[in-house]
Amino acid sequence: MLDLRGVGAHYGAAPALADVTLSIGEGELVCVVGPNGAGKTTLVNVIAGMHRAAAGALSIGGVDLTTLPAHRFCEHGIALVPEGRRLFGGMTVRENLVLGSYRRGARSERQAAHERVCSLFPPLVENMDRRADTLSGGQQQMVAIARALMAKPRLLLLDEPSLGLAPAIVAQMFRLIRAINDEGVAILLVEQNVAMALDVARRAYVLEQGRVVAEGAAQALRADPRIRRAYLGLDDVA
Repeated sequence: MLDLRGVGAHYGAAPALADVTLSIGEGELVCVVGPNGAGKTTLVNVIAGMHRAAAGALSIGGVDLTTLPAHRFCEHGIALVPEGRRLFGGMTVRENLVLGSYRRGARSERQAAHERVCSLFPPLVENMDRRADTLSGGQQQMVAIARALMAKPRLLLLDEPSLGLAPAIVAQMFRLIRAINDEGVAILLVEQNVAMALDVARRAYVLEQGRVVAEGAAQALRADPRIRRAYLGLDDVA
């Protein structure tokens, strides 16, 4: 469904991504892990159309996205939950959700989408008329994901969804991510919590200094001694 071939990106003269090749199939859950500064957020922003690729090819469902303006990416079924959530804090939960459904093809299904996200995120039901900036961090993350789902995406991009959340809330968030994927939405998950990301994903890519240095089945990477030492803090003893 999503294909990146040799994608590069930079900020001014500073390279951020180099020759990144990555794919996600229909309904697949794929994670990207790596150290801070590896280019993970840049990668997500390139796929979302928020940062222009400087090289390579990017397509979804056979449609070339390389030259499209950012707002057209959403039209082709891509929705982003950015790092830090970026809600409209002065607006209510309900208003934030409505903003997520303005994509052509989503507006006519707004009510059904609203009912769907309420079933996924029950805590939002009683908070619909509260300002988003009065909610807890976990509730705000729910709003951010629900807002993206209101666009009826084929591909959901999640950038650090566990950032700043308590461990119990993180576990709940990952259960919700799995539930969303079980409904058929493909997910690209960028996450610092490597252990949980590899547990929930089917496949994984490891990004370092803007390059893919490892890829494969998530559980195979989780068992790799180098990955265990570098990212899981585990030093296996023979």
